[in-house]
Amino acid sequence: MLATLVGGALSAGSANAFNCYIDADIDKIMGRTKNRPLVTGELSKTEALWFAWIIGFLSVAWLWIFANPLAAFLSLAAILFYVLVYTLLLKRRTPQNIVWGGAAGAMPVLIGWAAVTNSLSVAPWLLFLVIFLWTPPHYWPLSMRYKDDYSAAGVPMLPVVRSHRTVGIQIVLYSWALVVSSLLLIPAADMGWIYTVTAFATGIWFLVEATRLYNESKTSEPKSPMRLFHGSISYLTVLFIAVALDPILHFAL
Repeated sequence: MLATLVGGALSAGSANAFNCYIDADIDKIMGRTKNRPLVTGELSKTEALWFAWIIGFLSVAWLWIFANPLAAFLSLAAILFYVLVYTLLLKRRTPQNIVWGGAAGAMPVLIGWAAVTNSLSVAPWLLFLVIFLWTPPHYWPLSMRYKDDYSAAGVPMLPVVRSHRTVGIQIVLYSWALVVSSLLLIPAADMGWIYTVTAFATGIWFLVEATRLYNESKTSEPKSPMRLFHGSISYLTVLFIAVALDPILHFAL
């Protein structure tokens, strides 16, 4: 577990550093990112690029040595997808950027599973699907809040190029798909009552919050889109704690 956490932290840090290097020109425009070290001059672009390459290489090597080659390959794939596909190809070109870019954020569950089992079965792919479908209703409320920033930077986030009502509908649709995918794990991975109750309870809460945001967006600009953004982080945290605890308590009892 420790080896995987270290390797995963290095991998995520590398992808994020590459992202900051590539997006330094638009980070200085947006209020949310104007204090990043490349914008303030705390770090030079050369320093950031070296940092990104070094810890990216270390993440792959670390996981190869202390986990297994499959985990290392998935870590490399996550970095490449985030940098090449999301940051360079999608982010400034399509409002679907965060949808497909979410695949990079969903890779850690595959990396963790592979590190332990040296294989990939149905269960980790369902966990991957959960995070993939969670990403749009998690990130679009943030994009609503900072719509003007993204517009000024020329980044076509969905709230920039579509009406609030359209974004609200998309959030509700993805939220339903998310909750259904979380429930599919119950038969696929033989989950017990702890996960089952948690998935149903948190899923209902998520749908209520998504619907509330949609109702607000039908007639005007939502007053508190960040409520769903912050709540979605708690949702995913609680759901994955249940994923971890369920089998432990099942075997203990």
